[in-house]
Amino acid sequence: MPASLSSTKTAAALRTSARVCLESLLVLLAVSVALWLLGRMWSVVWPLIVGLFITTLTWPVARFLRRHGWPPALAASAVTVLFLLAVTGIVALIAVPVASQSGELTDGVVEGIQRVREWAAGPPLNIGDDQITGALDTAVARIQDSIGSMVTAVVTGVSTVVNGVVTAVLALFLMFFFLKDGPRFLPWLTRQLPGRLATDVPVVAERGWETLGAFVRSQAFVGLLDAVLIGIGLWVLDVPLVLPLAVLTFVSAFVPIVGALFAGLVAVLIALVYNGLTDALIVLALIVVVQQLEGNVFQPMIQSRGLGLHAAVVLLAVTLGGSLAGIVGSLLAVPAAALVAVVWNYLREQLADPSPEPEADGTPSGAAVPS
Repeated sequence: MPASLSSTKTAAALRTSARVCLESLLVLLAVSVALWLLGRMWSVVWPLIVGLFITTLTWPVARFLRRHGWPPALAASAVTVLFLLAVTGIVALIAVPVASQSGELTDGVVEGIQRVREWAAGPPLNIGDDQITGALDTAVARIQDSIGSMVTAVVTGVSTVVNGVVTAVLALFLMFFFLKDGPRFLPWLTRQLPGRLATDVPVVAERGWETLGAFVRSQAFVGLLDAVLIGIGLWVLDVPLVLPLAVLTFVSAFVPIVGALFAGLVAVLIALVYNGLTDALIVLALIVVVQQLEGNVFQPMIQSRGLGLHAAVVLLAVTLGGSLAGIVGSLLAVPAAALVAVVWNYLREQLADPSPEPEADGTPSGAAVPS
């Protein structure tokens, strides 16, 4: 006869499940409140995030100057001025030509999508036009709506421009203070927190800073390598709009997996429109080779420890971030997921049972020795 259920164990399991569900709901409520507060304070949080990102890029230079006897304020000032000069040069040499060709790039992508649609409708695929019209029309409508809203905001929304300038200025000032006073932050934080928090929070903050710096610097360098290699390949094939495509490749590198796919698709569509199917296939092969080099050679060499995130987690994080906050969400999704992983790993370290100490013969204390 089948064994009957124990009422005591069943009641205990139900109580445990109810407690876990209640605690999970409380955690979700706390996260929701935190995200709501983050949205309300976004005008301050966004410059802070941008300031942290550019600080991770410029901190190695400031650290080098400080180690060679420069006062912190002088080192931070010199790095800030050099950063301003570099940004100004990039805007003058790259951003202006790219902006002037952005309309042509958009038209080329739209025409490329139309050619792919016509090819799919013919042999050998013979996909019915009604099968793809709905999805393409919906996608194009969304793109047009997004572009229209962005153009309207840029052209008619003076407040948007002002907010962008204010964000840039605040981020620049924050970068200066981070470079100048950053090493004193953790000792100050330790003195402000009580009890166990004085140890836990600074450790998590330090690990989070190292993870964020590793992500930003490695993605910037890998994106630069991708942009240079793909740009050279496009230039050799005489594909037009090489500079905008190279810049798009560099910027897209900060959105792992999805960014590379998007930039590669744009480059293939432009080659298909202007150079034909053969060159488009060559560009596709070039992008595949560069992406394989990035994933198997560049990334492991440049970012030795990595972020500790599985590719599936990265993809889900980018998708979720994009659905919640658009382009900004996609850019911040992977660093945010990496910081969550830092906190989770630290909590696991603190909550884990201490491993048994080995005896002199290498056997853990208390372990059974086979006869």
